[in-house]
Amino acid sequence: MYSVLAVSTVQAQIQHLPGSCSFESSTCGYTSDPNFLSWTLNKDGSFISVDPGLEDQDGAVLLGPSMEQEDWSCLRLVYQLSGSGFLQVQQRREGESFDRALWSTQTASDSWLISSIDLQNSTEPYRIAIDGRPGESKGSSVAIFEIRINPGYCLECDYEESHLCGYRNQWNTNVNWYRGGGAARDTQSNIPYVHTHNGAGHYMYVDSVHAKTFQEVAKLVSAMTTVPMSGCLSFQYQRGEERGNLFSVYTRDQAGQYQELWRADPEDQSLNDWTATTLEWIPVQVDIKAPFPLQVVFEVTFNSPRGGHVALDDIAFSPEFCSAETEPTFDPSIANCDFEVGFCHYTQDQMERSPWKRVSVKPNIYRTGDHTTGAGSFLLAHSRLSPRAGYISRLLGPPLPGNMKYCLRFHYSLRGFLQTDQALTVYLQGQSGIIQDRIWTQNDKSRGVWIATDITFQSPQAAKVVFVSTCTNFWDCGSVALDDISVSLGDCDLTAGLLLSVPGHCNFEMGHCGYIQDKEDDKGDWVLVRGPTPTSYTGPKGDHTTGVGYYMHIEASNMLPGQNARLLSSPLRGSSGPQCLRFFYQMYGSGTGELSIHLRQDGKDVLLWKHTGEQSITWLKATVEYQSDQQHQVVFEAIRGSSIRSDIAIDDIVFESGPCPEIGSSQSTFSQ
Repeated sequence: MYSVLAVSTVQAQIQHLPGSCSFESSTCGYTSDPNFLSWTLNKDGSFISVDPGLEDQDGAVLLGPSMEQEDWSCLRLVYQLSGSGFLQVQQRREGESFDRALWSTQTASDSWLISSIDLQNSTEPYRIAIDGRPGESKGSSVAIFEIRINPGYCLECDYEESHLCGYRNQWNTNVNWYRGGGAARDTQSNIPYVHTHNGAGHYMYVDSVHAKTFQEVAKLVSAMTTVPMSGCLSFQYQRGEERGNLFSVYTRDQAGQYQELWRADPEDQSLNDWTATTLEWIPVQVDIKAPFPLQVVFEVTFNSPRGGHVALDDIAFSPEFCSAETEPTFDPSIANCDFEVGFCHYTQDQMERSPWKRVSVKPNIYRTGDHTTGAGSFLLAHSRLSPRAGYISRLLGPPLPGNMKYCLRFHYSLRGFLQTDQALTVYLQGQSGIIQDRIWTQNDKSRGVWIATDITFQSPQAAKVVFVSTCTNFWDCGSVALDDISVSLGDCDLTAGLLLSVPGHCNFEMGHCGYIQDKEDDKGDWVLVRGPTPTSYTGPKGDHTTGVGYYMHIEASNMLPGQNARLLSSPLRGSSGPQCLRFFYQMYGSGTGELSIHLRQDGKDVLLWKHTGEQSITWLKATVEYQSDQQHQVVFEAIRGSSIRSDIAIDDIVFESGPCPEIGSSQSTFSQ
């Protein structure tokens, strides 16, 4: 089932930190979480594995010893998924009910694979938790051969260990990167001695001897970092026949997009041919500005079989930029605004005939509350209509530097408008004040719900984001609401993946998130749906997250008055400190019953929060603070009211450690 992985003897100077384990004769302090299946140590094969268990059990969790890393470190995991399954590496901190996902995979393989996982510096102790879940197919299993934790960043490498720090050669038939050096070497070789380890160390090299066609390319690619990376990348290289090859370094993001960091100068006469006597290694330092995970790609292109050689060694990384004069990475959060305390850094022309107004309204069937809390503030365009045609509302954001990729997210809501193509449009405005590009136009026909959208854009020069709403005439106009604007660096598709990985967060877009029905103590069910509920004048028109996504609700027409439906969270760990639960709920309908939150432990329920009767036509935010020092579950219980207009819905559930900072009527506190 498991193929053999050749691992060379580790040199004495290589430091392995606590938490490392080869599983040759023991588990090195790693233990199975008793609440799940058990991992089994195979002493003959020197690995630990988990096979499929009972159908009602979820995988196995392997817990490492307590660790406290004041410096950044890198975890290398040698693993294999046979058949089908799931493997995830998590970080478990004291006082938190949820583990933080660091890396995961569902890729099956017939051989051992290596992953590289960045462990950020921390002054708080934590444990590594490895969640393995074999699939249901015959022969499925999850195995771990070795765990190595080394100081430094996963991008760093001196190529002394056989795993090559997760760097891999992108195979080419004719030219490839190879590991060179070591104590044994060919005295006739023109490959250089490494400048460390007394000349007996290792490095990576590529040569053109077997190049067959013009522009043969060899790529050495790092593992994808598991955290954003910004700082100084440094390395040493040697290069011969510089006119016969091109040596470049790129970054590649999760979307596969490349950005050139550095290129060797083909006319640099200071470079030494490898046949020269000095055999000089050239140091390079280059800044990386990437607030998202990335790979580093070392690429060599040869123009003929006589294109020479390139060698690479001692790749290092520092969170400090190479030069003190390097501008820090721009923080686009200056463009974030929920409009609760003003316009933030957004402005508009005071002479505008129809400016955006900041309003706070009591929601009803004709008006929508804000998206942030349901009872806060938002912006509204065309709140006072004029009989004159062609009036425009413009909202300008703060200036954003050019040559950077941004992700703009916001929520909007429409009412009125026969044609919506000009109801809301987003432009970029250059430094000269001239509109230079339209980056988004509203074309959704939804009414009376908050719709989420995201836009990835890039401008060669500094620019402002401009929100424009136009009423073409008195008869074809309406109101446009705008709320919760945020701007981040990078592609929206990449940052969306980061948002979804936050532990304890569930927006039901990817399923039930481990929430289950209580089959013993209720008469009805919570149902995962999207769009409006089937009964008029009750339930939401859309979900809270995007307006067109999924949420959980009870359908009152399928229940009798007084019947209940209970939704249970997955088991949560106890902690000595307070925990904060936030969620959005919708209780609209003349016959609305009751929604309550309970803490379930030792088979008993304790009430944490309760609302009865119709609350609002819009989604409202609830905040509940509680404390439990033992394993527990949180229960969402809805009770059907007197009529079928009693639909109740929940969405966007968030658990966080620590007290809730919010103060309001929606907050409850309980300690056990």
